Order: sequence, then structure tokens, then C-alpha cells
Amino acid sequence: MTDPQVDTTVPHSARVWNYLLGGTDNFAVDREAAEYAVALMPELVLSARANRQFLGRAVRFLAGEARIHQFLDVGTGLPTADNTHEVAQAVAPEARIVYADNDPLVLIHARKLLTSTPQGATTYLEADVRDPQTILRTAAGTLDFTQPIAVVLSGILNFVIDDAEAHAVVTRFVEAVPSGSHLLISHPTTVVNGPAVEESMRQWNESGAAPIRTRTVEEISAFFDGLEILDPGVVTCTAWRPDPHNPGITDVVSEFVAVGRKP
Repeated sequence: MTDPQVDTTVPHSARVWNYLLGGTDNFAVDREAAEYAVALMPELVLSARANRQFLGRAVRFLAGEARIHQFLDVGTGLPTADNTHEVAQAVAPEARIVYADNDPLVLIHARKLLTSTPQGATTYLEADVRDPQTILRTAAGTLDFTQPIAVVLSGILNFVIDDAEAHAVVTRFVEAVPSGSHLLISHPTTVVNGPAVEESMRQWNESGAAPIRTRTVEEISAFFDGLEILDPGVVTCTAWRPDPHNPGITDVVSEFVAVGRKP
């Protein structure tokens, strides 16, 4: 199989996020977009890294205390440190993880970098979050949909601009998983540094890249209708169950998060 073509003429969110996290799998156009956004909103680097730390804490909780050993991570982005499968399998070596993304560069690196423990499994599929049916059908080759699954939608619903479509996507994923499954969402808001966030997004949306948007805390909460939102609720990502022994970034940032359980 030949590697897909990668468009280096417009910035891509996965590569911009990779740059903000200190990675090297990005191009000049991505670095330029990231630096412009950071100039408008210096908090952006902190927000990106704090969200990554939240993801690690949440996956560690899910694989451990919540005893979830299956993960469907949609919009995973480029592999970096503490990927979902690494965190989950460090806690539960038998954990099975399916990643889904639609960026050709992610596909290239997923082939090379995604590994698994012998007891577990890690697979990757190329698909868009707006096509949950394809994701679910393909993921069923790795995941057992009769057992609880954690659906991870970290920094991806903000690319589904239409509210009705975003809710339909979340509903389809939640309906497909059994009782005891969990939903994890992180999403940018204007709660912190609102004007800077709005201007940064306006510039991004004019760049030719995939459009992006914010949502309010109330709008994020609505994605969890019918689920039990775990404490501490919908909060800035640094406030979600910080590790007292390794608190990491503690600033209040614009990326808000929540984890919910399906009754």
C-alpha cells in the first residue's frame, strides 16, 4: 500500500496540535498557523498540553477504577507521548484500542508507531467523525460491543460545526455501546480569554483549513444528556481530577472537558 498524499499548502489541526505539543510531525504552514494563533492567544500552548494531561488522567481512571478495557478514540491526531493505548495498557495490558482519524499524515504515522501489548490490541482506521457508522462497523473487528467501551472524542466535535449533526454523531456512538460504557469529550470554549479565542478561530477559519468552533459549557453538557456526568462535571481540563502527586499544568484554560457514564 502506498502512502497517501499529504497537503502541505494549508494548515491541518492534527499537525498544528502536534507542533503545540512540542512534536516535529508538522510543516511550515502548520507552524505559521500555530504561531499566529499563539500570538493572539498565548494560553493556547498551555491549553494543548493541559488537555493532553487530562486525557492521560481520564484514560488512567477509565482503565483502572472504572475497569474499562476497550477504547474507541476518534480524532486521535498524530501519535505523541502518552497515547491512549500506552496509558490504558500500562494499567490494563489486555486493553483493546481502536483509533480513527481522517488525516493522511496521521495514517502514515499510525502504521509506523502504534503498537500494543501482547495481551491487548491496537488498531487504526481512516474515517471521519461524521461517519460514525463506518467507524463502528470497522471497530467491531477489534472491540466487543457487548462489553463496556470508552468513546473518546477529544478535541474533535469542535470540527463538527452544525449542532444537530454533532449531537447525531454523539448519539450514534452512545447508542452503539452498552451500559457501563463511558463518553469523554474535550472542547474549546470562550469561558477563558473569550475575545482572543474568537479571533484565533476566525483567523483559522479564514486560512482554508477545516472550520472550527467553540461551544458553551451548557452546549457541551447537552452532549451528555441521558448519561451520568462524573464529578467534577464540565470543567476546564486542568480541574478534572488533578493528580495531587503530579498536578501538571494548573492554569484555568479554555479547553473544557467532561466524562460521562451510560447507565
